[in-house]
Amino acid sequence: MSANSDTGGKPVVTRFAPSPTGFLHIGGARTALFNLLFAHHHGGKFLLRIEDTDRARSTQPAIEAILDGMRWLGLDWDGDEVFQFARAERHAEVARQMIEKGAAYRCYLTQDELAAMRAEAEAAKKPLRIRSPWRERENNDANAPYVVRLKAPTEGATTIRDQVQGEVTVQNSEIDDLVLLRSDGTPTYMLAVVVDDHDMGVTHVIRGDDHLNNAFRQLPIYRAMGWPEPEYAHIPLIHGADGAKLSKRHGALGVDAYRDEMGILPEALSNYLLRLGWGHGDDEIISREQAIEWFDLAGVGKSPSRFDLKKLENLNGHYIRAADDARLADLVAQHLPFDLTESQRDLLQRGMAVLKPRAANLLELSEGASFLFRTRPLELDEAAAALLEGDARALLARLHAALDGVEAWDTEALEAAVLTVAEDAGVKLGAAAQPLRAALVGRKTSPGIFDVLALLGREESLARIADQMTVPA
Repeated sequence: MSANSDTGGKPVVTRFAPSPTGFLHIGGARTALFNLLFAHHHGGKFLLRIEDTDRARSTQPAIEAILDGMRWLGLDWDGDEVFQFARAERHAEVARQMIEKGAAYRCYLTQDELAAMRAEAEAAKKPLRIRSPWRERENNDANAPYVVRLKAPTEGATTIRDQVQGEVTVQNSEIDDLVLLRSDGTPTYMLAVVVDDHDMGVTHVIRGDDHLNNAFRQLPIYRAMGWPEPEYAHIPLIHGADGAKLSKRHGALGVDAYRDEMGILPEALSNYLLRLGWGHGDDEIISREQAIEWFDLAGVGKSPSRFDLKKLENLNGHYIRAADDARLADLVAQHLPFDLTESQRDLLQRGMAVLKPRAANLLELSEGASFLFRTRPLELDEAAAALLEGDARALLARLHAALDGVEAWDTEALEAAVLTVAEDAGVKLGAAAQPLRAALVGRKTSPGIFDVLALLGREESLARIADQMTVPA
């Protein structure tokens, strides 16, 4: 697709850059989605960078969890993923170039001196803004430890025309001389991000608005190196239903939990995340293809969105009803506590048509399907057992005899047989269906009773009914 005003006319390259310290966060997944949609809407590239410079907290399992979560959500990146730590020497090289340009300097402040500065700022109730005396001084001691600091601008102001937040201005006096290289020669996050974004050709940085302040600290690095500056779009964070920033107390934070513990389909979660902070008229059900066609940054709101689990479940129910039965059967099988035989898997797939309209998630779907594979005699729950009190077992025996005489074991013939028994017994159809449901499913609720009979088949249905025709000893 052709570029428009929010691309600046440039070939679009976006990136998602998670830190591998845990699962793929729900907020991170939305950020990745917005980056992918924006890039693909403009015919550009969506890249992935793993920011693993924090070696103490970055783990291989976390990297795998992030990659797995992105693949599950269909957030497929272009090319190979980039690992930030592997580029440390390139980052350090840029810091040395900045020293040569006079845009950075070697700072020999000791820990004691830094502590004194920090204490002075705290006493004055002001944020610590380091302006090191070493900005304009040299140290002839070749063995003295130092860090490399940015020589940040001290006068004037910096303005960012953010494509979500609008025009934002910060006084340059608020930007401190941040560390680019630590005393051990390793690069800091602030430096690495800028170098990587430049080297990867990133044109648009789309990220959470908690990074907005970082943009003002990173721009001087771009300008010092004479590099083109990216367009920025800082999207509001996701909040809980109570309006507070999304946290563990609001529920699951990782996309893996929505998949494994809550039975959410990836297309449902993707659709829901898309609608958290972005909209296209009154459209609620939006496919990935439509999202790519419609997505633009102008549709992203400035206010935080509230995560509503009930809305997600309602949306998930829609996608379950629309899903292919064979695919659903495979997903449900993963939630069952035993391996299915080929014939059982076929039965499960046939059952999807009547089971999926009643389910909001895969867990409910697997629970609803469990009656298909229960062993005889069924153990009835308390509510089902109550349905077989009084004259119900005698009625069940009459139903067994009528069903035994049905030749075409289909829902139409089965309903006719049960209706005849109900009329002869002087009860409504529902009153006849309830003891049948108890005998066949072991619970008070199930799909339509004639669908249950048809799925279980003649032999299994009649055997389960016979099991409950007499009071257990």
